[in-house]
Amino acid sequence: MGLSLEKGQSLSLTKKDGGALSKTRLGLGWDSAAPVKRGLFGGKKAAEVDLDASAIFFDANGNAVDQVWYGQLASKDGSTKHTGDNLTGAGEGDDEVILVNLAAVSPAVQNIVFVISSYSRQTFDQVQNAFCRLIDDSTPGSPEIARYQLTDAGTHTAMVMAKVGREGSGWSFKAIGERAQGRTVMDLIPTAARSL
Repeated sequence: MGLSLEKGQSLSLTKKDGGALSKTRLGLGWDSAAPVKRGLFGGKKAAEVDLDASAIFFDANGNAVDQVWYGQLASKDGSTKHTGDNLTGAGEGDDEVILVNLAAVSPAVQNIVFVISSYSRQTFDQVQNAFCRLIDDSTPGSPEIARYQLTDAGTHTAMVMAKVGREGSGWSFKAIGERAQGRTVMDLIPTAARSL
């Protein structure tokens, strides 16, 4: 288990040997806290919550220059890939994953902000156990570096979860956890820009 971060905390992305971290995986997960529904034949079925993980790329001036989401699974520079949309949040572990090769990120990109949103406008009072975690994908066994557990329920439909930003010759990871409103990655660009 990696370092557990609180809202606003950050850490430098360096390996134990002092080298810079290059290949990372950002996993986002959640469970439904929505009321249980009655099925057609009287059985009970847990309500599903469909959240979408996205990454927004910003330049040094705070302009959004690219996005990765379920409708665009790879960044223009090829450094970042979304592994696909999870429509329910069911199951253990990561529900959606975004792979980032930090060494291949365009030099024009200063920050990558990770957001989650509800396209169906379900609110976060119907979500529990939401988290994002950063994993070192370049090391055998893929150890977890950091985890940010979201505890903020409410009537918002999106969250700015975390960002990875350039720090000197390397990168840093910061837990943000800011409430937002929006259905798509495009809706969240202005809110994500405020977290830079």
